[in-house]
Amino acid sequence: MAEENVQKLLDMLYEMIDEAKNAPLSNDKCVLNRDEALDLLDEIRAQMPVELKRAQELVRARDEYVEAAKRDVERMLQKARADYSAAREQRAAQDLLGKLTTREQQVLERIVAGRLNKQIADDLGISIKTVEAHRANIMEKLNVNTVA
Repeated sequence: MAEENVQKLLDMLYEMIDEAKNAPLSNDKCVLNRDEALDLLDEIRAQMPVELKRAQELVRARDEYVEAAKRDVERMLQKARADYSAAREQRAAQDLLGKLTTREQQVLERIVAGRLNKQIADDLGISIKTVEAHRANIMEKLNVNTVA
């Protein structure tokens, strides 16, 4: 609304100036009703703070929107980095587990379940010495020092 008022006042001022060109003086000199022109300028000046305030509000709203968007993007980037890191760790673990033989995988499952060497040997029908050998191979292939 205020924008329309300012535009209307400016149009009136330009029209007044344009009409003044038709006065009997040369094109670069014209007669203009000074008081009327000053009144129009005063009205325009009075409207400007409203326009300026609205412009400031729009800029502030835009800044808030941009900041919120930046926060959203940063949050998405952090999640993407975390997801990528987790996927990379999972691939690395799968690669390590892929180095194990089927029997070593069976032994590892039982170690993780908390079974003792003798129980593992009984479960798989192998000797305790074989379980110990598989256990040593598993630790070497997975590059670990302890079961814990």
